[in-house]
Amino acid sequence: MELVSAATETRAAAETIVEFYGRDPGFLIPMLQDLQAALGFLPREGLKVIAELLDLPVTQLYAVATFYTSFSLTPRGKHLITLCLGTVCYLKGGKQLDEILRKELGVAAGGTTGDRLFTYQPVNCLGACALAPVMVIDDKYFEKVRLNQLGRILADYRKLAESPPHGK
Repeated sequence: MELVSAATETRAAAETIVEFYGRDPGFLIPMLQDLQAALGFLPREGLKVIAELLDLPVTQLYAVATFYTSFSLTPRGKHLITLCLGTVCYLKGGKQLDEILRKELGVAAGGTTGDRLFTYQPVNCLGACALAPVMVIDDKYFEKVRLNQLGRILADYRKLAESPPHGK
């Protein structure tokens, strides 16, 4: 039953998005962005529906979805952790931070924790060398991150997830 409703939800979201953009293939990237915003990732069924409605090969959608790192073909966690492993960050402790994050979260690069709270994505550059090593969680930058700070940072996000919504 749950699979049927998920497929129905995916199809409905994809159809609504394609119609919003007037079935114009020139808006493929915004369509994929909207689908991911609605569903949390780009499910195979959603890509098939959009390809069908735009009369495009589904491989073209996969090419776009896999080219841009902002797209995900698998469900992501509530919080996206991005760690810079560019040269300056790497030399200033990024490698060790990467090792600890993988161990602490129990995931490989691009992986999502079992509770779907975190997705870990190391990248080659965040363009913030003066802040090295730099880590971003969602849109919040953590600069000059030290090994002894990681546990507290992750604990704060875990605690936030356990807190009831404001006003309840």
